[in-house]
Amino acid sequence: MAFVTIGACQGCGACLLTCPTHAIRPVAGGLTVRADRCTGCLECVEVCPVDAIRVLDTTETGGAR
Repeated sequence: MAFVTIGACQGCGACLLTCPTHAIRPVAGGLTVRADRCTGCLECVEVCPVDAIRVLDTTETGGAR
């Protein structure tokens, strides 16, 4: 399952602290989720106070996982 942070990210770090696999990493301008480490637990989505993380449908990623 793939996730992406979008422009709403405020950089609070709640998702960084919550992610059990450390799949979320800081990048210039926000955060990114490493799909190769993400297990799809959705804990990051649940803790984000500004709803800046969304689930990508595989059709959005061209079938990539």
